[in-house]
Amino acid sequence: MGYRKKIIHFFVLSFLLISPSSYAQQILIFGKVTDTLENPLAYANILAIPKSETENVRFASTQDNGTYKLGLSKNQSYEVTVSYLGYKTQTINITSKTQNINKNFLLSEALNKLDVITLNYTPPVIVKKDTITYDVSRFVTGEERKLRDALKKLPGVEVDRVGNVTVQGKKVTKVLVEDKMFFTGDSKLAVNNIPADAVDKIEVLDNYNDVAMLKGLEDNEDMAMNIKLKANKKKFVFGDIEAGAGIEDIYVLHPNIFFYSPKTNVNFIGDLNNQGVKSFSFRDYLEFEGGFGKLMRDASSYFSLFKSDFARYLNNQDYTANTNQFGALNIRQALNNYTDLSGYIISSKSKTQTNSNTLNKYLSTTNPFVEDRTVSDNFDNYFTIAKLTLDYRPSYNEDFTYNSFVKVTTNISNGLITTINPSDNNTINTLTNIKGLNVKQHISYSRKLSKKHTATLEATYNFQNDKPITEWLTNNQILQGLIPLEDDDIYNIIQTKKSKAHTFNAIIKDYWVLNNFNHLYTSMGLNAAFNDFYNEDLQKLSNGAINNFSTANFGNDFGYDFIDTFLGLEYKFQIGIATFKPMLYYHFYNWNTKQFDDKFSNYKALLLPQFTTKIEFSNTEILNFKYKLNASFPDAQRLANNFILNNFNSVFKGNTSLENQLYHSASLNYYKFSLFKNLNIHTGVSFNKKIKHFKNITVLNGINQFSTPVLFDEPEDNWSVNGSVAKKINKIRYKLKSNFSYSDFFQILNNSINKNISKSISATISAETFFKNYPNIEIGYTKDYSSYRALNSMSKFENNRFFINLEYDFLTDFIFKADYRFDNYKNKNSRVNTAFDTANASLFYQNENNPWGFEIQATNLFNIKFKQQNSFNSFLISDSKTFVLPRIIMFKIIYKL
Repeated sequence: MGYRKKIIHFFVLSFLLISPSSYAQQILIFGKVTDTLENPLAYANILAIPKSETENVRFASTQDNGTYKLGLSKNQSYEVTVSYLGYKTQTINITSKTQNINKNFLLSEALNKLDVITLNYTPPVIVKKDTITYDVSRFVTGEERKLRDALKKLPGVEVDRVGNVTVQGKKVTKVLVEDKMFFTGDSKLAVNNIPADAVDKIEVLDNYNDVAMLKGLEDNEDMAMNIKLKANKKKFVFGDIEAGAGIEDIYVLHPNIFFYSPKTNVNFIGDLNNQGVKSFSFRDYLEFEGGFGKLMRDASSYFSLFKSDFARYLNNQDYTANTNQFGALNIRQALNNYTDLSGYIISSKSKTQTNSNTLNKYLSTTNPFVEDRTVSDNFDNYFTIAKLTLDYRPSYNEDFTYNSFVKVTTNISNGLITTINPSDNNTINTLTNIKGLNVKQHISYSRKLSKKHTATLEATYNFQNDKPITEWLTNNQILQGLIPLEDDDIYNIIQTKKSKAHTFNAIIKDYWVLNNFNHLYTSMGLNAAFNDFYNEDLQKLSNGAINNFSTANFGNDFGYDFIDTFLGLEYKFQIGIATFKPMLYYHFYNWNTKQFDDKFSNYKALLLPQFTTKIEFSNTEILNFKYKLNASFPDAQRLANNFILNNFNSVFKGNTSLENQLYHSASLNYYKFSLFKNLNIHTGVSFNKKIKHFKNITVLNGINQFSTPVLFDEPEDNWSVNGSVAKKINKIRYKLKSNFSYSDFFQILNNSINKNISKSISATISAETFFKNYPNIEIGYTKDYSSYRALNSMSKFENNRFFINLEYDFLTDFIFKADYRFDNYKNKNSRVNTAFDTANASLFYQNENNPWGFEIQATNLFNIKFKQQNSFNSFLISDSKTFVLPRIIMFKIIYKL
């Protein structure tokens, strides 16, 4: 560890040496901007251009009361310009000395408001109520490669390591290029692939709505980022091609090609590598399913996606080997002035190897024990996703959109499970082949019927067809007493599943604007689902005979039809700075099930209230409160009442008599951002209380388990509190963020009901520099702590993380990047204490006037073998080692088109 400590000491010393320079002495220029009647002018722009080339341009905008505050370096000369749309620009020259400067500005209206006001400069930032426009050229140096590099230099903008963008503390949810959606609108593809030198301006649009006439009617908190291209890039092919090779046959080929013209846009992104980089993640998948925010309004839909086989593959980010082939093509064509046709196709093929070792502590009511389980898997995964969209917008008062979506997946795995436990030692070979087809058709129509009425119609048809086949091979019997195995030399158990679903959703809504402060919205809708679920579990004997488990009530042939019709009433009113919206939705549910000759019908009516409040102290200080009473119904597999194999050690049986879950959810969020104070604050509290909910009754015998669900009426609570504060002082931004979660839930295990309690807390403190001519470092520390109490047993886990990220642009054409992370993981009960550290580095060279670039890249510099983590459920605590890719050193060549 000695050499690693030296690296840490080097980074820390560099940080300490550089930090003092960030506190270069400053003075403040402050005051107020008003019109000739002394009315404050909110969002006026104040620009300070230094005479010295070594100083940065300083910018601020006025608050609602017209006040401003701007920090300037001492003993420097500046040209200060104040501008406001429709008013004459005012410019003064000042020299900052040793004292703060109080300066008020009085702006007079332009003689002719219709005249074009010609300015001798382009303001670097223009702030309006819902729009911020950045002139990118005023903040970049020309050394930036991708859009992400340019965005990091814009005031109020942050980009994380995977490509998520936040502006003034709020996450960007949609990305447009020249006012058109870029692929799915997710920021990751845009910021990691669009060349920085193609970008002219960045527009940030708060409370963005795809349908302009619905802005102010729909509660939409989306933030869009619209990328404006340079004039010479608006009809041009640009992009770059990256190719690289490393030791032990490591390679990468990554072309990004973009063509834009006023009517035609074509984008292609490709990726071929075996260095463990996935170009399509679970987060990207959520965007195709409607976006994270939309899914979280229906938590059951999100968790259904999260647990799907396809999502489990996408969520796996740690592997011992990975080969990835990825391609994405997006085409948009303007057919005429009001009709656009667009589409994309994304295809991926990958081969992955994973390996993990887990210590499972079973919290049995009689005899707790520990299982040592090793799992290795080889995956072959393929998917293709395609979407076609027709947008028809003949006027502001009418909008029509049609979407057609197709997803085809094939996931094949070959795994080996070794389990060592007090009751049984076994090795099981698992073979899985999962094929899936998903087709969606969606229409959306909006029309402004009159000055006071706007109507919308949305309808979606969805077809899902999944066909998983799983095979377990072992020399020893599994699930003894739960499945009817016959003696054989090799036990070959085969499961076939077929799941087919047709769903239809439609809603009609009328927005009635009574006046500027009172709105009344009415809606009616239908949600219908028709599901068929089939499974067959059997044993294939060595002599070719079949032992079908149907003789022991295994196997389902289950039909499930569900219809939900509803009426909604919403009243939205504003009092001062607060907006309130109470809502009532009346649902009438009807569902029918059929299993062989058994039929079951039921119906229920529920009144589900909702309530939201938004208090807008200013455009950058907002308090939001939301409450909702939720109802969710079981899926077909939870209702199918014959046995089914869940895993090599688990059997499940559904319950046809299940009805709906009912739970309260509430959240309170406060957000504040100040550009001139460089301050960002966000705090949030969320609460969920389950009134009636699904609960598995589990019988545990060794590692074997049998579960069946019931509707449980003991309340369960979940609390979550989070907060973050970021403050930038001169050249350093300090950040503190933390979160706390608490949940209590019941466990029904071996006829015993117990209440479990889970707590976790995490806190991170960090500092990041923003120098122009020196290395930039982010350094931080994270403390994670979690505890889990079950069956009068307390388990405690702790992790300490230290991290450093370094980026240094030097000698004009070189960029050096490095990151280091040290983790110290502790399981306090089993006295496991593991330390591991990871480091990556790259050196990039490209002359500004040369299309060729070169890069040396190294990942996992310390060649660590595994990562460690923990998890728990109602009766199991797991401590896992997940093995990772070895050290990779690669040389890359980049050609910029």
